[in-house]
Amino acid sequence: MARALLLCLLLLAARALGSPHERGLIFNLDTGELCLQSLQCKSGCCHHDSVLSLARCMPKAAETQECSPKTIYGVYYKCPCESGLTCNADITIIGAITNTNYGICEDPNERVAR
Repeated sequence: MARALLLCLLLLAARALGSPHERGLIFNLDTGELCLQSLQCKSGCCHHDSVLSLARCMPKAAETQECSPKTIYGVYYKCPCESGLTCNADITIIGAITNTNYGICEDPNERVAR
């Protein structure tokens, strides 16, 4: 029974990962769909508003928007920055544990030019 269940889960995961352009049941989720981990989302951000709210896939933060540095949890109160941007945040150990290290997305090339 356990082997059959494991086989079914593996087949579902393989199907979900099979084509990068097709929406899956577990992975490759669109914006607004329920998620448990950022790896499931096409955007790479699984976001929730509070501890009790359901997490949904959301777009990554753009330049000048609030952001969170990437964490091991994979669920964010503020999404990480889009590719090429960095989250300028004061990172603390307590903030990393509680997922409250918020900052602003910045282009690192513009910061050097100033």
